[in-house]
Amino acid sequence: MTISRFPVEASHTMMFARAIGDLNPVYSDVNSPEAIEAGGVLAPPTFTMAGAQFDPGNHLIPKQGEPWFGSAKEPTGVDRSSGGAGVIRLHAEQHFEYHRPLMAGEVLHTVERDGTSWEKSSSRGGVLKFEEKFIDYVNTASNEVVVTARFVSVQPPAPTPPTAATSTPAEQK
Repeated sequence: MTISRFPVEASHTMMFARAIGDLNPVYSDVNSPEAIEAGGVLAPPTFTMAGAQFDPGNHLIPKQGEPWFGSAKEPTGVDRSSGGAGVIRLHAEQHFEYHRPLMAGEVLHTVERDGTSWEKSSSRGGVLKFEEKFIDYVNTASNEVVVTARFVSVQPPAPTPPTAATSTPAEQK
């Protein structure tokens, strides 16, 4: 995820907090005792994930005239038969390290870096391929890293086509 400008706005933090069911006034009311003590309206934990809306390359954002992940009458409008788009990755882990509280009014940008990769044998056969990525959310004015997000994805083994011995009678027709 590459974001050149991610404004952390008070109304955005309020809506995010409401969406996750956290009604703590520190996320919405600058005049609340909680926000006064914190020095302003804070962004809720995991709020940086909302930054994906500011990533022009985000595949979850519809683009005019292009197939979209989630469009069409099938589970996706994206053609996965053309090689690279067919690689299936699953979200395995997500961690956030806050170097300090994230405040409404800040403007961030991201710096992405690769972590480690490893493999593990699957109990169902095949090899699971794991990949770790880090995204630093950096205050644009001070160049200070505010939050570091760590993501782990897994690529499962490609499914094997059913054989006559394992397919159902309906699949054999």
